[in-house]
Amino acid sequence: MKLLELIRAIGTTNARRAFLYPYRRAWVDSGWRRDGRRRRGPARWMAFRRALRTREPSLRGRRWRRLGKVVSVAATPRGALIATQQGRIEIHFLADDLVRLRYLHDRHPAPPPPPYAVDEGKKWPPVAVTVVETNGAIFVRSRALTVGVMRQRAQLFVAEAQGGQIVRADVEVAWSREGVIRHRVALAPDERLYGLGERATAGNRRGRTHILWNRDPAGYAPGDDPINLNIPVYLGVRPGDGPAYLVFYENPFYARFDLGEGQADVAEHRFAGGELRLYLAVGKPPRLLERYTELTGRHPLPPRWFLGYQQSRWSYVPESRVRKLAADFRRHEVPLSAIHLDIDYMDGFRAFTWDERRFDLPKLAADLAEEGIRLVTIIDPGVKREKGYAVYESGRAGEHFCRLPDDREAHGPVWPGDCAFPDFTRAETRRWWGEQYKPLVEAGIAGFWNDMNEPALFAAWGDPTLPLATRHALEGRGGDHREAHNLYGMQMARASWEGLRRLRPDRRPVVITRAGWAGVQRYATSWTGDNESTWDSLRLVVPQVIGLGLSGLGFTGPDVGGFVGTPDGELFTRWVQLAAFLPFFRAHTITGTPDQEPWSYGDPYLTIVRRFIQLRYELLPYLYTAAWQMSRYGWPMVRPLAWLAPDDAALWEDESAFLCGDALLVAPVMEAGATSRPVRLPPGDWYDFWTHHVVRGEVEAVAPLEVMPLYVRAGAILPLGEPRAEPPDKFLRLHLYLPTADGERVSWLYEDAGDGYGPARLSRFTVHREGGRLTVHWAREGEYEPPYEHIELAIHGLRRVPRDLTADGEPFAPAYSDGMQRSTIYGLPPFEHLEVEL
Repeated sequence: MKLLELIRAIGTTNARRAFLYPYRRAWVDSGWRRDGRRRRGPARWMAFRRALRTREPSLRGRRWRRLGKVVSVAATPRGALIATQQGRIEIHFLADDLVRLRYLHDRHPAPPPPPYAVDEGKKWPPVAVTVVETNGAIFVRSRALTVGVMRQRAQLFVAEAQGGQIVRADVEVAWSREGVIRHRVALAPDERLYGLGERATAGNRRGRTHILWNRDPAGYAPGDDPINLNIPVYLGVRPGDGPAYLVFYENPFYARFDLGEGQADVAEHRFAGGELRLYLAVGKPPRLLERYTELTGRHPLPPRWFLGYQQSRWSYVPESRVRKLAADFRRHEVPLSAIHLDIDYMDGFRAFTWDERRFDLPKLAADLAEEGIRLVTIIDPGVKREKGYAVYESGRAGEHFCRLPDDREAHGPVWPGDCAFPDFTRAETRRWWGEQYKPLVEAGIAGFWNDMNEPALFAAWGDPTLPLATRHALEGRGGDHREAHNLYGMQMARASWEGLRRLRPDRRPVVITRAGWAGVQRYATSWTGDNESTWDSLRLVVPQVIGLGLSGLGFTGPDVGGFVGTPDGELFTRWVQLAAFLPFFRAHTITGTPDQEPWSYGDPYLTIVRRFIQLRYELLPYLYTAAWQMSRYGWPMVRPLAWLAPDDAALWEDESAFLCGDALLVAPVMEAGATSRPVRLPPGDWYDFWTHHVVRGEVEAVAPLEVMPLYVRAGAILPLGEPRAEPPDKFLRLHLYLPTADGERVSWLYEDAGDGYGPARLSRFTVHREGGRLTVHWAREGEYEPPYEHIELAIHGLRRVPRDLTADGEPFAPAYSDGMQRSTIYGLPPFEHLEVEL
């Protein structure tokens, strides 16, 4: 965002505060040493000058210390405790393929990390572990992994138990006198690294240095680092040369991960403080995501409406503008599930208020709900420091705001002016914050969008966040902002989610967050922040969403069309085509730009955009099933192409396409003026979604503006609904893509009422082909009874109309056949067993 645009957006008073805030922040930080003692006189002035130049906590160290030689070994029920000259190493197996490693230095004791990422109360099944000692090393073994520790330098390595291949090996573990941690590990020549949360870089993180410090960049371009949501977890893969692994560092401090930039064969991880505690799992990518989300938690199933198309801008005001927007969607016959209200709906930007002069919010929410449209409102953490403002007064009375070391409230400028910031690392504060949602919940607001929760403040330069000396409760242990900063957005989402569960126990909470940390998926979905309206930013979407998914946050998506800037009709159309297959599907744009709505560019763009939004609604049964898989197994809804073939190096490198759920491959067009594009398909046969022709290998896909290449796995059953916002009432469409070879394929369908916690039903479709005979077995489990009474079965890939089809022994004739599309359609009642003579 340009400077003049920023001043215009935040106002001249806030612009003045933003200019002065870096000085205020530096002055606060300069007054306190890490040990909590005050600086005075010249020492403080020197520290002030350093603080003005510094953008983040220091990772420099002097007098690096290591663990030294192994002294003794003690077996434990799940591993071993190894004492060294300077500390100890704790090896603790949670499962055969998942181990926790703790490196503890006696000279640099650090309290364990707060229990936010990992559920320490979870009971893991017993693991059979053996400890073997030799003259040179100690080996701690489960059935899947061997952890070895060299005796001379206490260096650790992890190997696969069966093949004995080393998966990961330490090069150095050291602590500085200032408490900085340095962990260096070896990298194989062909090793690729994926994850680290939300990044504006290529999906393979190898060869770059990444900062892990949640930051609001106020608009970002490809290559900017860091941005809003950082998670210290990544997958290491060596296609065709060894197992994949996942490593998670349970340390929320400011960190820098040099993944082969400084030294090509070494990854260096530095943390500004805390404990060196990490978890390592080995296996195939789906299994790794299962293990990681078993450790850190999984997304709860969102309400079905949240998978629909959503419209936003900064801002739709007043109420008449919102009503006109809903009417325009009806007039243009574009389905819509939600409208988002940005900051201007509030009364002077005060959290948990609305401007009653411009909005009758309860009436608006009720009227839109009758049309199937929900309202989602933004909530920022900054609480205006103002006497008489109820939220501030109650927060102050309850001592819920972050404080400085001298016990003053920590304040900083955001939209309402100077604000106080709740300390979400305190249980009482989270409960208080959750209660503040009551007026908006009673007004009928269906979902909440947590913004500015890095936390972000207005600062003309430097790090736009709270002073590093700011104190946080950290569940009673205490700590400063260096440790709590990355946790802040996650704990705000937690407070919001828990409050909504109490206020509306019969509904699934909808919380969207811009910032977070490991485990945030338990409480919120996300979006990828303030992107740009450029083709470069569009190309960034696939690696961003995949990277978040491989970091445990599988429900996310970008601002469709780009937030900063103005797309033309072609770019907006290509963006909608891509985003129609992402979990979060919302168009959004910054203030001062033209409207960015489906009809804003006229035809042919409106016709094409309408068709893809309608297709999104047709796919809701399939997408809802993918969301259920995410909540059940931790698998992201959007997956890399190599998910199906992890030994294929070319598929790992291909960031131009992705898998959506089990059966769909999406190959978006991301070049201006392009009418075709190459597509690399994973092994096996695939159907072109539009023509139903079988394709395999590498193809040149035809892609004029009205077409985006889309493919379906052979043998899949794709459940579809109707192209409208509300779920289908009377029929379900099952599209069966004929297996091209003998064998068995399985597809799934999850169904429930769409919200709440009532009964559900899981359907398993088993498709078996043997020569010219095709059978489909439909097994159902669960008490939910869907409303449809009729099944429309379409079989694709046929060379001729089937000779015979019976459902539960009763014959049925085709209702329609299309030789050009090689498809035949039948009308059937719900069945259990289907037989087809091809």
